[in-house]
Order: sequence, then structure tokens, then C-alpha cells
Amino acid sequence: MKRIMTRSLILWFVTFAFLAGTIYLGVITVINHNKWVQQPFNGHMASSADLGNAGKITDRNKTVLAHSEDGKRYYADDSTTREALLHVVGDESLNISTGIQSRYRTNLSGYNFVVGAGLPESLRPNSDISLTVSANSCRAAYAALGSHKGACVVYNYKTGEVLCDVSTPSYDPANPPTITEDNESEYDGVYLDNVVSSTFTPGSTFKIITAAAAIENIPDIYNQSFTCNGSIDMDGNPITCESAHGTQSFSEAFANSCNCAFAQIAVQVGEEKMKATAEKLGFNNDSYMMSEIPIAKSHYDATGMGNNSLAWSGIGQQEDLANPMLMAMIASSVANGGTAASPYIVNDDGNLINKLNITINKNKDVGMLSSDTASKVKELMHGSAEHYSSQGVSIAGLPFCAKTGTAEVGHGKEPTAWFVGFIDDPSHPYAFAAVVTEGGYGIQAATPVVSAAVSALVN
Repeated sequence: MKRIMTRSLILWFVTFAFLAGTIYLGVITVINHNKWVQQPFNGHMASSADLGNAGKITDRNKTVLAHSEDGKRYYADDSTTREALLHVVGDESLNISTGIQSRYRTNLSGYNFVVGAGLPESLRPNSDISLTVSANSCRAAYAALGSHKGACVVYNYKTGEVLCDVSTPSYDPANPPTITEDNESEYDGVYLDNVVSSTFTPGSTFKIITAAAAIENIPDIYNQSFTCNGSIDMDGNPITCESAHGTQSFSEAFANSCNCAFAQIAVQVGEEKMKATAEKLGFNNDSYMMSEIPIAKSHYDATGMGNNSLAWSGIGQQEDLANPMLMAMIASSVANGGTAASPYIVNDDGNLINKLNITINKNKDVGMLSSDTASKVKELMHGSAEHYSSQGVSIAGLPFCAKTGTAEVGHGKEPTAWFVGFIDDPSHPYAFAAVVTEGGYGIQAATPVVSAAVSALVN
């Protein structure tokens, strides 16, 4: 009898496990079918998802960015819009893996979970996709970037809507270039959306992270003073500054972007706490997404470094690498009292779940800072903005908090220019990041890009 009972229990356990596994498989299949079906190894889908019959892609103002007619794919009417939004929309080569035409090609093709892609066009579900970006803002940022390689992102730090996503170099998807050995340097990195897929040396914009680390780990940081004579010796090697700032407070050192002061601050914080703060602010994390588009992992690790290298890392040099979208998220966390709005770029992908007003485009918001730390970092960035305003920087006449960066990259190249911050106005809750490679000073090269993008949104 005991043996029969044991066998019965085993049978019941196996039956329950089978049913639970079947239910689990069914649930994850429903949830992930779109992602799975558009994998590159799915030859059936690759041949069926013909962009010549794909749905429309529109911006937030219903401007048509791509549509199909008579079996052909057409893009926006003017070439500047096509080039400015290349990396957001993608082209027919599907080489831009983060583009909507690559990432959402099952939606655009009218793929149906039950019958696949086999329905005739007249019976297919809605396959149009509307985006959160503004074509006007993207055009303005693209023009401001000019011939430089770089990126610009502006997003709503309350809702998470990405309003501007521009990457250079670019090309016209209506007339794609033939890339050869003779011209490949001109198109180096052209298939990457630098907003989400690239990282750059952050320079002084990383002082936002170092400042947060100091606020949270150095109790008397606001009572300290720092003397800058243009350079400081650290482990027998100099840390240099753009000018001699004299004796200054913590707040003044941030506004002056003083390397000597922030080198000392990074060493005071120490390598473990510097890394912990950087990771709390999203560095070394590859799980962030913009809608269903992965955001490249930013890098910070001062473990085992001597004081000189730790000092350089605290001012955004050494091996530091930052992604523009993440830097905009950090600015969002400062503006939002410590929580970064999760960015999304797809407003409606034709999915039934969207029609029921259950958003699938927005990921969970990210807690990065305490409200007290965020408030204090905001004050520091406001002080920097006053400094920039005195030098003629204006962002559509709106109040802003920000930090520039001028990152040395060596190899005889001009520095990489950065501008990171947010508009301090509840009517225009925009966080932003712009990066211009070989642009020189951030205040000269990167601020005009943000100004152009935001002005187009406001006006």
C-alpha cells in the first residue's frame, strides 16, 4: 500500500510539473513571440517580412517617415529628414539593427501570432507604427552636428518619451551608398545609432557622478576648500586643469569644472565607493532598454588603480566610457528627485495590447539617487548653467541645469565634446545629452546641438 501511495505521489508530481511547464511555455511564447520570430536565423520571416508591403512609420506629429506603395518602400519627402532619422527608422538593408524597420519588422509586416505572415494584405492587422520623436527636432540637431560624428538625444524626463534621437555619420536611405575601401573611413560606424549603441569618454560630465559620490560619502564635503594652481601632483604624476582657479568651495569647483579639485575628491571617496555610485547611476549595467532597443553598457571601474589613475577616472578620463542615452537618464534622475524615467521611442506598434491602453513600450523607471542627493546635484548643475549662461549659452530661453565635458582621447585627435543636463521647467521637462567627437570644447561644440534640438521642440 505504501509503495502504491509513493507511486501515486510521483505520478501526481510529474503530471503537475508537465502542466506547469506547458502553461509556462505558452505564456512566454505569447509574450516573446514577436522577439523570437524576427531573429536573423528565421529565414521564413526574413523572406516574408518584405518592407515593400510594410506599414507606415510616423513621428509624433504624424509626419510620414516611411511607407510602402506598389511593393516599394519610400521614405520621408526631404533628404534632411531621411538622413536625420536614418538610425531611428533604419533602411532596407536592415544593417542598422536598432532601427524600427529591423527591431519591429514583424509588426510592420502585419505578422499575426496565430497565422504567421501568411495573411493577404487586405486581411492583415494594422501594421503602422507611430513614434515619439519629432522630425523637426531631429532635423535641427542633425544640422547642428554637421560633419562631425556624434549623437544627440532629448527625452521627456517625466513620461520617458524620446523626442530627439540623432546619430552621425548618416546617409540617405532612399539612395544608400556603396561602401568600399576608398570611402569606408567616411562611413565608419554609420550603421550604429550612437545614442543607444555607442560609448564615449565622458570627460567632465562624469563629475556629476563624482559629485554624487562625494555628497553621499564625504560628510564635510561642503566645508572643504580646494586650491587649484593649474595642476596637482598625484603619485608623482600631474593632474592638469584648464586654468588656475585658486581657492574654491565644492560648489565653485563643480561650476569651474576644476580637475584638480575633483581629482582630490575622487581619491577621498575611494575606488570602491566611486564604483558603487557609478553603478547606482547605471554604469556597468547592460539591462537598460529604450522600448525594445538595448542601450549599450557604460563602463567605470577604478579597482586596483593607483591614486593618479583613480583621480583621472573621477574627472571622466582613464578608462571611463559613457553612453549618451544613459547620461540623459542620469540627468533625468537629478531632475526627478532621484528617479530616471525609462526611455521609450515607440508610441504605438499596432499591437492589440496597446489598443487596450496597456503600454508595452515603457520599461520600469530606475531609482538612481536619494531625493536629497538629487536635490544637491541639481544645485551644482544649476550653478554650472549660470556659468554657461554668462558665456552666452541659451537653450530656447528656458532655465536649465547642465554640465559640459571636454574629453581628451589622445592619438592626436581633438577632444570629444559633451553637454548633459535638463530643462528646469515643468512645461518643458526635457533631459538631454549631446556628444561631438573631435569637437573640441563642450561649450562650443555640444551646447549648440542641444540648443537647436530643444528650440525646435519649443517653437
